[in-house]
Amino acid sequence: MTTIDDSRPLLILIAGPYASGTGGDPELMRRNLKRLEEAAWPIFRAGHIPMIGEWVALPVLHSAGASGPLDPLAKQVMYPTAERLLQHCDAVPRLPGESTGADQDVAIARERGIPVYTSLEEIPGAAVAV
Repeated sequence: MTTIDDSRPLLILIAGPYASGTGGDPELMRRNLKRLEEAAWPIFRAGHIPMIGEWVALPVLHSAGASGPLDPLAKQVMYPTAERLLQHCDAVPRLPGESTGADQDVAIARERGIPVYTSLEEIPGAAVAV
């Protein structure tokens, strides 16, 4: 496992459901993204930099001319974006809920020795920031 350097802010990739379980319903995906984003403030307040893969992947899809996250091009962008981000991230909190992409993020993180947290309170500095 990678040792956490408490002297610098961590780049933390928030992993959880986005498209999983939505049946492609844009409103349900929006709600899932909102839930992911709700985890951003506690991470930031703890002194770190929150990251969500969709914050990068969705603009990339848009700039490529895709119609959205259900466009066939999304398979070439969504999961690969998270995998590339994990080359730079220091930790991954896994939010509850079924999600193939979040499970892939966790697997990649563990393979690379990146800490995976099952609650936001486990993140360094989170208890102090409350």
